[in-house]
Amino acid sequence: MFTDPTLKKLVKKYPQPHFEDRSEFLMRELIESIISQQLSVKAADTIFARFVGLFSDGEFPTAKQIVTMEDERIRSAGISYAKVTYIKSVANAFVSDLIDIEKIRKQSDEEVITELTQIKGIGQWTAEMILIFTLNRPDVFSIGDLGLRNAITKLYGITDRKEMLALSETWKPHRSTACWYLWRSLENK
Repeated sequence: MFTDPTLKKLVKKYPQPHFEDRSEFLMRELIESIISQQLSVKAADTIFARFVGLFSDGEFPTAKQIVTMEDERIRSAGISYAKVTYIKSVANAFVSDLIDIEKIRKQSDEEVITELTQIKGIGQWTAEMILIFTLNRPDVFSIGDLGLRNAITKLYGITDRKEMLALSETWKPHRSTACWYLWRSLENK
């Protein structure tokens, strides 16, 4: 898969990643990523569970349920005002059909990024993570990801973003898998 000797070592060291198409959960994944911004994994999981628990059946809510819930009720789950606004923006995008999952599935990576970043609270990095982990796109590299940049600096001695992007070009068409191995290389021993 990779000709890069550094990546070849990582492929031998770690098990193969398992990516799957989770596009049917796109709204949930977007909202979960908003809730988790700037939080530890444990705190994010707790707040996300509280958010889901606000809805009567304990299942992840529909876009309409989110849009119609009072902001203060959503805040009670430990979610900031800004994040409440972003969560409602995501839900509104699905209610208004701004985001159509079938259309998204057929779009190029660049088109998906453009589409998703129209939603308040969704930036480039979030859209790229959605491409990798929700839409199962095989060739995504996120130069905005600090972990990836740290891994490249540690493994290759490269600090310049342009050089990092040039390096990532050598991993095409498997850059999502390369990212996964780079993230794994950062795990504590």
